[in-house]
Parts: sequence; C-alpha cells; structure tokens
Amino acid sequence: MSLGKRTDWPDDAGNADGSGNTGSTAASGSTGKQQTAQQQKKVEKIVLQYLKSKGYKDAEKALRENASLDGIETTLADLASAFPGNEVGADASVPNWILFYNEAEQGNPDAYSQSYRELRRWIDSSLDVYKHELYAASYPIFVHSYMDLLARGLAEKAEEFMHLYSGDHVVNHTNDIAMLATLRTASHVAENSLATLFRSNKYGVRMTRVGFELLLSFLQDHNHTLLMRTVNEHLNIRTIDGTVPIASEADADVGITGHTQNQLDAFNSQEIMLGSAPIDQYVRDEVDRTLQSEAGRRTKDAVSKEASALLDTFSKVKQENAANALAARDSVPMPPPRGIEIEHQIASLKALRKRIALGPAALPSICMYTMHNTNDAMTCASISDDLSLMAAGFSESYVKIWSLKREPLRGFQSNFAPASVTKEDDIEAIREPTSSDHRKLVAHSGPVFGVDISFDSKYLVSCSEDKTARLWSLDTFTNLVCYKGHNYPVWDVAFAPQGFYFATASHDRTARLWSCDHIYALRIFAGHLSDVNCVRFHPNSKYVVTGSSDKSVRLWDVQRGSCVRVFTGHTGSVDTVAISPDGRIMASAGEDQTVSVWDLGSGRCMGTMAGHTGSIYSLAFSQEGSLLLSGSADETVRAWDVKRSSSASDHPIVAQRREERQRMAQAEVTAAAAAAAAEAAPSDAMDVDSNQDKQGESSVAAGSKTPTNGAADKSKQAVNGSSESKKRDAAGVWKSKRVVESDSLLKTWRTKNTPVHSIMMTKRNLAVATGPFIL
Repeated sequence: MSLGKRTDWPDDAGNADGSGNTGSTAASGSTGKQQTAQQQKKVEKIVLQYLKSKGYKDAEKALRENASLDGIETTLADLASAFPGNEVGADASVPNWILFYNEAEQGNPDAYSQSYRELRRWIDSSLDVYKHELYAASYPIFVHSYMDLLARGLAEKAEEFMHLYSGDHVVNHTNDIAMLATLRTASHVAENSLATLFRSNKYGVRMTRVGFELLLSFLQDHNHTLLMRTVNEHLNIRTIDGTVPIASEADADVGITGHTQNQLDAFNSQEIMLGSAPIDQYVRDEVDRTLQSEAGRRTKDAVSKEASALLDTFSKVKQENAANALAARDSVPMPPPRGIEIEHQIASLKALRKRIALGPAALPSICMYTMHNTNDAMTCASISDDLSLMAAGFSESYVKIWSLKREPLRGFQSNFAPASVTKEDDIEAIREPTSSDHRKLVAHSGPVFGVDISFDSKYLVSCSEDKTARLWSLDTFTNLVCYKGHNYPVWDVAFAPQGFYFATASHDRTARLWSCDHIYALRIFAGHLSDVNCVRFHPNSKYVVTGSSDKSVRLWDVQRGSCVRVFTGHTGSVDTVAISPDGRIMASAGEDQTVSVWDLGSGRCMGTMAGHTGSIYSLAFSQEGSLLLSGSADETVRAWDVKRSSSASDHPIVAQRREERQRMAQAEVTAAAAAAAAEAAPSDAMDVDSNQDKQGESSVAAGSKTPTNGAADKSKQAVNGSSESKKRDAAGVWKSKRVVESDSLLKTWRTKNTPVHSIMMTKRNLAVATGPFIL
C-alpha cells in the first residue's frame, strides 16, 4: 500500500495513460474497489480481535452480526503476515494497526500538518493557566512529526511543516530548531546526533492533571491518531498537582537528560541597536541659528546670557548624540521636521540645565493629582510632557481633558470659513467663546482603557473596548481618525517619543504599529500566548516593548516586525513596562507585586524588587536612569535604587532612611499584635460569662459567639498581616500580606485612599502621579 499521491488519474480524454484504452481503466477501477473492500474487511477483523481480547462480548457479538464475521477466527499475527513488513503497523499491535489504517484511509501527506495545525489552534484558544504546559508538550510532537515526514520521504512537506510552525518554538529552542532545519532526507535523520537523541529517548514533560486530561481528550475526540502515537511513543508525561511554573523547563525531569532544554539565552543573543535617535540636521542647524541669534544681541540681557549657556549645553548634547546615536540608515523613517520640533528641542535644553540630579541620597519631589467624584469609572490617565494637559479615560466611553495651567480649552467654531483665516489673530477670533478648563471627547462606543498625549501636546490617542484606536486633535478637540484592525478590545496605546508613530496592545494577543498618516497597521507583533496588556516605545523608536498576561515581556524590532528579546520570570500578568532614557535598562511589573529590572543588551534580569502589597500599575525612570518610581493599587508610590552601588548604599542619608524603615516595620508588627490582643480579651470574658449563666442568659451566650469568632478572625489577620477584603486599619494602611521589602527600596509615599494609576518623570526630574480617590 502506498501513502503517496496517486499518479494514474485519467487525463482530459478520460484515459489513464493517454492511449484511449478505456477498458483497462474500468478494469483497474474495479480492482481498486475490490482492494478497498478487502482492506475494510481486514480492519473489521482487527477490531473484532481487539474486542475479543478485552472481553467486550456484547460489542463483539454486535460487530460479528453487522459485519457478517461469524465463524472467522484469526489471530493478529495471521493478519500481520498478509501485509508488507515495511509498512507502518506491520507488527501485531492493535493500536498500531488502527493507526496504520487511519493513515491509509486518509491517503494524505498533509495529515501531520493538518493535525498539528488543529492542535496549535486548540492550544491558542485554551485557558491561559494551561497554555504554557500545552505549548511545552507540543514541542516534542512538532519535532517527531517533522522527522516522521522526512522518514517517509516527504522532504518538501517536511520543509513546509518546519517553515510554518518552527516559530512557535524558536524562542526556547533556538539551537535545536536551527539544527533540525538542516535535515533533508531519512538518512539525515538516522545519522544526525540530535535526531537520534530524540528518537532513542522519551522527552520529559511536566503537566498538571487537568492539562494532561485536556490534551488527551482533544486528541481522542478529534481522532488525531498520528499525534496520539507520538505522545504514546516519545513523550514521558509527569502529572503534578497545582500549577506548572514557566521555569520548569530547566528542571532535571523535563526534556531529555543531558540535553539543554531552555535555549532562551541563545535567542536573546541577537544583535540589537540601543543607541539614541539622531538629531535631524535641519533641527540641529535651526537650534544653533536661533540660540546664536539670541546670544549675539548687543544688549547683554538675561535672555542673551541664557542663550549663550544653552549653546554650550547644546554643543555637549550634540557630542553625546554623535557618539551614541544610530546611523541614519538604521533609524526609523520620520516625516520632515516642523517648527514645533525646534521649539521642543530648545525647551529640552532649558530643562536639562535646570535638572536636579537624583540618587539614593537625593530623592525626587512628587506632585500627586487626585481625581474626585469618578465613581470608580476612571480607567487610565496620562499627563503631557510639558505639564500643560492631563487626559483620563472612563468606562462611560469618553475621554476627559483638563488644563493644568487653568487656561480655557477653546476649540474652533463649527461654522467658520477657512478662507477668512489669513493671520494669527483670525485664529483666535474663530475659537469657541468658553472659559472652561476641561473638555470631554466623545466618540468611542465602549470603555476607554488607554490614553497618551504626543510629545508636542498637539495630539491625543485613545483605545477602547470597541476594538478601535482614535486620534484626537488638541487644537480643535475633535476626532481626526479612527483606526480599526484589532479583533478584540484594545488595552493600551502609546505614542513614539518623536511622535508620528504609535502602538496598541490588545486582547487578541497582538500589538500593532500605526502611523498617523495611515489608517491600517504597519506592523503586527504576534507571539504572545495571551493578552498583550501594555506597550511602550524604546527612546530611539526602533523597538517596541510589550507586557502580557502570559507572564512574559518581549522586545520587538519595528522595522522587521520580529521579536528580538524575550524576558521571563514574572509569576503573574505583566501590566506595565518602562525603559530608561538611555535605552539600556527596562523595568516590568504587574500582578505579582514585584518589579523586575532587565538589561536589554543581554536579556538578563538585573534584579527583582519587592515591597508593594498590590498590583503595580505604572513605572517611570529618572532622567539619569538610576532611580525607578512605581505606582500601585496599594495606594503608594515607591522609589527604588536600580543600580544599587555600594557607595550609595553606605551613604549616611540612605543608612538613616533604612533604619527608619526597619523601626516603622517593627512598630507596625507590635501595634498589630497589641490590637489583636485587645480585641480578643473582651471576647474571652463574654464567653466565660455566658458559660457561667447558660440557663438564664442562653440568648446572650449565643449572641456572644459571633463577636468571639469575628475577633478571632481579626486577631489571626492582624498577626499574619493579611486580609482578603483589603480593609484599612486605623492609620489608613492596607491590611494585606506582609512583604519582605528589598534593600533597593529607598522610600515609600502613601496617598489617601488613591490607587496610583499613572506616574511620570519630567525632564527636570519632577515626579507627577495621578489616581482616582476611592471611598
């Protein structure tokens, strides 16, 4: 029997060989039908013998009657002798015979590709808690399916299979995939050391009981017998209770003993360019000309003196940029510069001269904007770089903007004639006559989950549950463009540092790159196993960082659209990421209440910092990149020492602050124990009184049990420092599980009933935080 494609199909004239011999064609067709009937009869015999060996008498009797097999007594060995020995399933194994006939009936060389595609699609749609272990189990299935195709001489199908599905495993198995892709024939499979290792050893996989049962149920319900055979022959699945950690791939019982399983370091060794974005030549010349014009005034006033100082600062900036900037051919294409970019560059130079140097001994000042009367409807917030505007998204499907300078936000009248605008005064004349310092932008048809303001405070982009992103003009306060492309709600949106481009993150497990002048996505970043929760641009706009519910962070190349770094280690969903201004360090945080700091160049984790007792919503680096601020649901802002230099940790101010934190922590423990003892004492007395007078005061005794049990629960929570309801104590401090604070924690600022949704650092190193007041 041949499993390949038939080559004797009739031609257009109805002939098999073009000779016009229709009689031979009919005879061959009759012979083919007889062979098919014989094969079907042999399958029925195999099933009959299987039912007999298992003792299924009722099923055996029913099959004999329906298939007319009465009086037939054969053994599996007799059946095996009737077939060529080189066929799959030529042994006397009932499961192998059934698998063989399943393949023969299909007669389809694409069977492996179709089965694996369905398995992959099923894993993508499974619950997030099981995706990691299911993907881990799919890797050996992928490898053996590929080698089976080569063993059968289907080299083209094997190459196509590798091209289509190797991307699922290239991150964790870079070297293995590269070696397997070089195999082309069955002899290569027999001679290659890696292929021999896979063929001669079972691949260890660790799965939860539920995950294992789900996998088996899927394979059985969909009749994927090819994949089922691979699981039975080549996988050694160990089931455990609880969840399977992502780091389990490095354990001894996972994979093949003696072979490196997790090859993430090899994937993260790809070359990336982390230099700063080059300053446009036109902008550089115009800034020089403007500053020189102001500095060359005959009257040496304050303006000319400041311009001279700015010239010196700008010369240093140009030198640093020339040393660290990307080459023009490597940078991301940008539109021609505008006048606003020259003004922005000069404003950045002024901020640079007035910047406060921060460090462990010099912490930043924090300006906190608290939103009242939001009725728990505020979902996100963003503040412009120049601190002139603040925007917030709400679950009622609108965006609200405030002027932080208390200036009226005046849009244009709807009935003005554009031809009448000839000078600057005419623009002011056609603006709306309003004195309100806030505006409401309405266009979305679902809750707004993300907002961001461009660097020049001229545009705002928002994203929503309605699967769209919208671009708004902050001059006219109108919606300019609606961007459609995502298939599910969009969770986050972010402008590029130089504007023009922005990125979105969605529930459809993708992030997308957009530009303001196109209504379709320029790039689709696909690879996460679950929702993409957050997205941020690298300072040079060449890369995009995404955080996901699959507990990983990825770095994507904007120009190629491919993933170049994968960061794993979080134990919960990643909800926020931030990149240092120099583009060398990245921080991530989320539901696991820890902050991880990563080196983008090597992909290694520089450290994990703990201290928060709630999910972390936002991160921001200082301009020097030495300090990191985090805002959390535990209503605090915390400062972290990213580099943790020994000289800084020994500074007297830092040492004094550390001692104060330790004293405060000890005082909280003592106060909690005292409060627990005070609450438990009256309850014990009530129990004693009720026991002494059970008959006359039975109702009082019964009533005393409730406060006694309640006091015992409160006492246990106070001692253990945990509370599931997240109530506050008398001092307004969250009663939550006590966390061992990291040494890198410098200071904690507590808000008043206000979770910190957003935090940013200005060019002068002023921290600005926002959040809604919650009763």
